[in-house]
Amino acid sequence: MFASLLQALIPGTSGQEKVAMQEQEQEQGRQFKRVRALATGLLLAMAILFLGAHLLRHRYPWLAPVGAFAEAAMVGALADWFAVTALFRRPLGLPIPHTAIIPRNKDRIGAGVANFLEYNFMTREVLFEELQAVDFAGAASSWLAEPGNSHAVAVELVSGIPSLIRMVEDDDVANLIQSTASSALARVRLAPLLAEVAAVLIADRRHQLLFDRMLGMAADTLEKNRGFIRQKIHEKSPRWLPRMVDDKLFERLLHAAQETLVEMREEDSPWRVQFQQAAQELIDGLRHDPAYEERIKRALAETLRHPLFRSYSEQFWQLVRQRLMREGESAAADSPLAARVERALLALAEGMRTDPVVQAKLNDWLRSFIADAVAGRRHAIASLVRRVIEKWDADTIAQKFELFVGRDLQYIRINGTLVGGLVGLGLYLLLLVL
Repeated sequence: MFASLLQALIPGTSGQEKVAMQEQEQEQGRQFKRVRALATGLLLAMAILFLGAHLLRHRYPWLAPVGAFAEAAMVGALADWFAVTALFRRPLGLPIPHTAIIPRNKDRIGAGVANFLEYNFMTREVLFEELQAVDFAGAASSWLAEPGNSHAVAVELVSGIPSLIRMVEDDDVANLIQSTASSALARVRLAPLLAEVAAVLIADRRHQLLFDRMLGMAADTLEKNRGFIRQKIHEKSPRWLPRMVDDKLFERLLHAAQETLVEMREEDSPWRVQFQQAAQELIDGLRHDPAYEERIKRALAETLRHPLFRSYSEQFWQLVRQRLMREGESAAADSPLAARVERALLALAEGMRTDPVVQAKLNDWLRSFIADAVAGRRHAIASLVRRVIEKWDADTIAQKFELFVGRDLQYIRINGTLVGGLVGLGLYLLLLVL
C-alpha cells in the first residue's frame, strides 16, 4: 500500500524496476557480444587479407596497396584491441605493466565516483532544482482521493495504534504530561493574560454582574439560615440574658445585614465603587507587578506536583489508552475511528487538490526538506558508495564496466581497424608518388 503511494509520489519506484534492469543488462550483453565478434572478425579478415596479398604480391602486383591497407589495418586493430582489453584485464593473461586498469584501481575509482557524486549531484541547489518537476502534493492528493486508498491507509494507521501504545510505559506518559505542563507554564506569562481577560470582563461590566450575584447569594444565605444564626447568637449570649433579648438582638442584626446588602446593590454605593477600584487595582497588579506572576506560577507548580494531579494524569491516560487499544484491535471496515481517520484523509486530499496555495507551500516544504536532508548527509552517502565499491570483487566491477561501455569500445576497435588501414594505404600511395 505505502509502496504504491511512494510510486505515486516518485515515479520509477515500482518493484518491476529490478526485473527491467536485469533485462536491460541482458540486452546490453547480447549487443556487446555481437559488436565484439564483429571487431574480432574484422581483425581476422585483415590478417587473412594481409597474408593473401603478401603471398600473391609477385603474381599480382596490384595487390600491393591491398596488402599495405590490410597490414596497417591489422596493426591498428591489434593496438586498439590491446588498449581496450587492458582497461578490464591483462591481455592474454600476461603481466604487462599498466594493464587491468579498472580492477587494479577499483578503490581509487570508487573514491572518485563518490567525490563526483558528493560535489556535483548531491548539492542542495541541484537537488532542489531536480525536485521542481515532482508534484508531491498533487500526487499524494490524487492517490488519497481514491476511497480505497484512503480507507486502506486509515485502517493501517488505526491497526498500528496498539503496537505503538504497547511500546509506551504508563509512568513515562504521566511524567511526560507533568513535564510538558510544567514547561508550558514556565514559558507562558499568565498574569498579563489574566489581566487582559479581566479587563475585557470589566469593560463589558461583567464584574458588576458578579458583584450583584455575590450579594444575592449572601442575602439568600442569610434568609435560609435564620434559625442557625439565631441558635448561634443564643449560644454565645450570657445565661442570665433573657431569650426575648436574644431574639431582639438577632432581628436587629439580621435586619442591619439585609439593609447593608440592599445598599450595596445601589449603582452609586461606596461598596460598588470600592469593588470597582479593587478590580482595577488587581488588573494593574497582574499587568505590572512580578509578584502576582510568581504567586500564580508557584500555586500552579504546587498543583502540578501534587499527587492528585499525577493520579488524575494517569487515570486520563488509562482512559485514552483503553479507548485507543479497543479501537485499534477491532480496526475493521466499520471501525468508527478508522472512519474518522478516513474522512480526515479525504478532507486533506480535497484541500490539497483544490487549494493551489497549499499545494505550492507543501511542495516547497517537501522539496526543501528532501534537499536539505540529502545534502546534509551527502558525505555519508558518498562514503557509503565508496565502501560498497571497495567491497566489490575486482573482476565483477570490471565486467560491469565492460558491459555498460564495452559496446562503444568495440566500435573503437572497428574504427581503429578502418582508420589504420586508410592511413597505411595513404602512406603507401604517398611513397609511390615520391
